[in-house]
Amino acid sequence: MLNYIWIAFIILSFFIALFQLVFLGNTQAFIDIVNSTFPSAKAGFEISLGLTGVLSMWLGIMKIGEKGGVIKALSHLVAPFFSKIFPDIPKDHPAMGSMFMNISANMLGLDNAATPMGLKAMKEMQEVNPQKDTASNPMIMFLVLNTAGMTLIPVSVMVYRAQMGAANPADVFLPIVLATYFAALVGIISVAIYQKINLFDRTILLTLGGMTSFIGGIIYLLSGLPKDQIALYSSFAASFILLTIITSFVGTAAIRKINVYDAFIEGAKEGFQTAIGIVPYLIAILVAIGMFRASGAMTMLTEGVAWLVGLTGINTEFVGALPTAIMKPLSGSGARGMMLDTMKLNGPDSFVGRLSCIIQGSTDTTFYILAVYFGSVGIKNTRYAVVCGLLADIVGITAAILLGYLFFH
Repeated sequence: MLNYIWIAFIILSFFIALFQLVFLGNTQAFIDIVNSTFPSAKAGFEISLGLTGVLSMWLGIMKIGEKGGVIKALSHLVAPFFSKIFPDIPKDHPAMGSMFMNISANMLGLDNAATPMGLKAMKEMQEVNPQKDTASNPMIMFLVLNTAGMTLIPVSVMVYRAQMGAANPADVFLPIVLATYFAALVGIISVAIYQKINLFDRTILLTLGGMTSFIGGIIYLLSGLPKDQIALYSSFAASFILLTIITSFVGTAAIRKINVYDAFIEGAKEGFQTAIGIVPYLIAILVAIGMFRASGAMTMLTEGVAWLVGLTGINTEFVGALPTAIMKPLSGSGARGMMLDTMKLNGPDSFVGRLSCIIQGSTDTTFYILAVYFGSVGIKNTRYAVVCGLLADIVGITAAILLGYLFFH
């Protein structure tokens, strides 16, 4: 699927530029497209280079946790639920613990910690994948959960709002949490339908019900706090949990007389090799996305949606936030740039400014995640992962728009 999407981005970019040349006499589009390939390729390498240190550190920590037995304990903890939605993974397999750590890190807004844990989980799932170049069922479920971007503490968005001078940076907290939950729920359901997983199983129902209650409790507690303190408490909670994980991994390994330093070095080496391996995959997808943006396709798409919505008589204020929504599945940095630009033009406390922030926090960068995660283990046939991932994105973005009107219009 990524193969066809990559081809589509490049061919569409060419024909959109050709259209501008023939009908508008605009030759700049061709120049912009070619020029975009150089910074995009550079960005792909720099992102991979930046990931090298983070991957080396966190895979080193994960190796300590693995040798110390903490990962195995986590596997037992999540086994009842994970064995239902990941039936092809053995219950005691280390991938269970790595997936749990990755999903937990995403929910806490710990992006730098989530990616290395997710890549380790992919590597471990690849060990039991019968077709090494084809995405397995567990891989697809795991990837869709990541692309849904479920979060309980959207720290980064609140920080950006504070930097842009928002009167209450945390006012988008509740709609972001709700939007990501809806996206994750639809992601699980869509993959379960493909894989014929019984969603009415008692364990699945109890777990999803418990998650719903937990999220409701978090929302209730934080919504009762002074608004200017929510971001501070959220950031503290994330940092405290992260430091607790590191300390518990190291402490448990030391108690069991594991050579902690050697274990860290062993994992760090794996992190370095993983980072090098994803360079070509990341450059490929970022170059294609850069060409698509430079062709003017993003502007045409936004204006087209605005025109269609205008014909229906529906309120079109949300259209100003659409560039963030369109860019979000393609590029995290691109979507972030669109969000900041929208806040700069309209103000962080405007309806469009707030809505762009909710959209930014509502889902994750589907194509980036697919390229990095599948690329790290050499998967070429992604099957229906893109379809389910984009479906979760659509639901998350739609929910973000509706919640934006509900909360702020």
